[in-house]
Amino acid sequence: MKIRILLILSFFSSPVFSQTDSLPNIFIITTDGFRWQEIFNGADPAIISNPRYVKDTALLRQMFWHEDPVERRRILMPFIWKTLARQGSLYGNRNYENNVAVANPYRFSYAGYNELLTGYADPAIIANRKKRNSNETLLHFMNNQPGYKNNVAAFASWNLFDYILNKQPAGIYLNSGYRNIAHDSLTTNETLINTIQQLAVDNRQQTRNDMLTFVAAKEYIQARHPKVVFIGFGETDEYAHSGRYDEYLQSAHLFDEFISQLWYLVNKDPFYKNNTSFIITTDHGRGARPGNWTKHSMFINGSNNTWLLTIGQGLDCKGEVKNKEEIYIEQLAQTITRLLGQTFTAPHPVGDPLYLSFNEK
Repeated sequence: MKIRILLILSFFSSPVFSQTDSLPNIFIITTDGFRWQEIFNGADPAIISNPRYVKDTALLRQMFWHEDPVERRRILMPFIWKTLARQGSLYGNRNYENNVAVANPYRFSYAGYNELLTGYADPAIIANRKKRNSNETLLHFMNNQPGYKNNVAAFASWNLFDYILNKQPAGIYLNSGYRNIAHDSLTTNETLINTIQQLAVDNRQQTRNDMLTFVAAKEYIQARHPKVVFIGFGETDEYAHSGRYDEYLQSAHLFDEFISQLWYLVNKDPFYKNNTSFIITTDHGRGARPGNWTKHSMFINGSNNTWLLTIGQGLDCKGEVKNKEEIYIEQLAQTITRLLGQTFTAPHPVGDPLYLSFNEK
């Protein structure tokens, strides 16, 4: 599978555009259910050699193990630690009481993504159901602001984003699950992606392969330059629920490569260069022990624990944040809209913003 992925990655080129725009851009990027433990400590020593969760423990240790947790995390997430954590700010290392958490009590995906995108930990969202979200997301809000209309796009591996983002309102481009890229004028690469995607459909009907989500999003971004982008990857959570720690780590490692390519794209494209921020996080944590790391719920300790990485023009550069602090995911919706020069208003409560930029203080 990984060889196929690398071949697809190398296929798509990145053309350079000359278009410029003074309004700020933002990319919101998530990987589902990825624990803070792996972000800050790398592969878990209590799981990596456990044959219950790893098919080839020797191979996995060869790929991702080091006795030093600082080196171990660099092996797992090389771009995040060598570049983004140095140039931006990385929150959520509970070893230093720097805590990032979901505010909703349920600690599953629909509730987490709703909290992230609406700023509201809605107590009525109690399950991952195919039910239209009645709350307003920051994507819908920004789509109604001058300069952002029809410049908002969302790509997600999990097909429930059709409901989380409520596909009914016009103007937001949404591609989730195994849906083909749809547009009046498809690029050659988009037509090819659609063909590959249909050939790749397997029994995981709810969650598309993250590579397909990535190449679809990247091609759309290069071709159409949306100003507000959401990309939600899902395989870390899929493999965790399946008890496949080897695939969980490999999916996280691949996620790091996705971030690397997207960061490279925005820093060489004149439309995005020096005018784009990245907000990178997850929708929930999961169990902290070898016996429950595959699960997450309101009854499993650690399921509320998340992490947050911020980087971009004008944002603070704190590196790995080690001071005592409490951040909630519900604060990000207002934070993101403030970074775009707006104040998020909605019919429901919206969490207070974080102050991540020099000029906000």
